Amino acid sequence: MDTSIQRPTGAFVGASWAALLVGATVYLTGLWNSTMQLNEKGYYFTILMYGLFAAVSLQKSVRDRLEGARVTGIYYSLCWLSLLLAVLLLTVGLWNATLPPSEKGFYAMAYLLSLFGSVAVQKNVRDIALYDRGSAGLAEGSAPLES
Repeated sequence: MDTSIQRPTGAFVGASWAALLVGATVYLTGLWNSTMQLNEKGYYFTILMYGLFAAVSLQKSVRDRLEGARVTGIYYSLCWLSLLLAVLLLTVGLWNATLPPSEKGFYAMAYLLSLFGSVAVQKNVRDIALYDRGSAGLAEGSAPLES
């Protein structure tokens, strides 16, 4: 079966970066301008950083497994647990926060947009690297890469 490697389009790469940057910037701007105490701001900032790392790590683990790279079950499980824990911590924090519902929704949506953007950016980085390796291999006369 011939599985050709396609490079992500410029539009999808741009949209992915935009989702990550807009989501994170809006979330952080909201924190900066909020009247929360500094410890609350630190909590929400840490959850954003933890969530972004967990999402990228999970995406990499899933992709590694699909491509046949060895990923231990415990690491794979920890990636899922970390992402779920980050979302749960945000949910609990917002549920108990003394913020108007519209502001809670603002933080939740900016957070989820950031997570989506980080996964899409990581996917694009990996796809472009794989495409470039496949193109270089074809230029040298080797067989196409299979996934």
